[in-house]
Amino acid sequence: MEQNNREGSSVADGNFDLPTKKTINFFPPLYRQRYSFVNDLVNRHKPKKVADLGCGNALLIQMIKSHSCLELIVGVDINEDKIGSQRCKLSPFSGDYLSPRDLNLSIILYHGSAVERDSRLRGFDLVTCIELIEHLDSQDLARFPKVVFGYLSPAMVVISTPNSDFNPLFPVVTLRDSDHKFEWNRKQFQTWALGVANFYNYSVEFTGVGEPPEGAGNVGYCTQIGVFRKIGAPATALGAAEQCGEHVYKVVYSVSYPSLQQKEVRKLALANEVSRQVQSMRQSYISGLSVLQNGDRQGPQVKGNGLVAFSGPVFTELEKRNIEKAPKPFCCGSKFYVPLERLLAYPKVHRLCDDAEAMRALLEGTVRLSRDGSAVTVDLHDDSQ
Repeated sequence: MEQNNREGSSVADGNFDLPTKKTINFFPPLYRQRYSFVNDLVNRHKPKKVADLGCGNALLIQMIKSHSCLELIVGVDINEDKIGSQRCKLSPFSGDYLSPRDLNLSIILYHGSAVERDSRLRGFDLVTCIELIEHLDSQDLARFPKVVFGYLSPAMVVISTPNSDFNPLFPVVTLRDSDHKFEWNRKQFQTWALGVANFYNYSVEFTGVGEPPEGAGNVGYCTQIGVFRKIGAPATALGAAEQCGEHVYKVVYSVSYPSLQQKEVRKLALANEVSRQVQSMRQSYISGLSVLQNGDRQGPQVKGNGLVAFSGPVFTELEKRNIEKAPKPFCCGSKFYVPLERLLAYPKVHRLCDDAEAMRALLEGTVRLSRDGSAVTVDLHDDSQ
């Protein structure tokens, strides 16, 4: 139940300075180290579906949502007001439309408890429980592994919780937060985790974040972490009957991000990138004419192959060869033409569309094409474009 406002009031993350003890400063702050641990895990394992149980103010979701591998992120929390207030931070920005993702991404926030069964969370690639279990009473703690490991059965589970072996280094304190029902030392956590892993057919590795100060290494990390991995074949896709099973969570917020899987988004992104490339080539062409006609040695230099050298994107050798081989832009009267095949040679355009016929169809009505549809055309000296 990771909560950012709790970081300032908790002993572990607030860096309190009382006369009896020295302050322990964590940099980055301990909550950010926990989130970074999960972020690195996502980067390494490339999950498609991630659920954060006890998501609080959804900071972890904000951190990981930029990963291109993700297609569904779910947050669940018992505090409906808190998760409902995070909508603006999870909504797509204008840049998400100008440079859309390759794959669809949906983010859903649910109001509910981590010890309730909801079939919509079954079979995920990764479930995170960051500073959650210590908020559960004994009855809910007993239900927790049955729901998370037994019913949801994700491929990987990450659980973080305070390490009470570290607590003597802080000012006098019983528990780090008033809502904590318990805090385990390393032996207690590892005994519980190994028992759960063995019963539900998972392996588990132990690590943590929050290094102890020099000379106190025997206490371990401030936050202890267990990384559980399902043993055996990954769960198969759920059937329709299972997907329509228990739905106890209430949807508080849901959003879909623009992606190249959506035709209108791809069309807009392609039109923007093509227009940018065409205008760049038009400017280069005009500058090249100035060099050739006026001998302007202060301008860009003409290369031996007739192309003008400008600072710009760095291409690989293969990309350079593909561009060199493509039909070159040309001028006819007051019109400047860029062949579609030339545009397709540029990596950013090729990412959006890899076929001239498909490009022609997508660009129709958004940019001006030549009569035969083989090139994009603009006015050579129209600076408003």
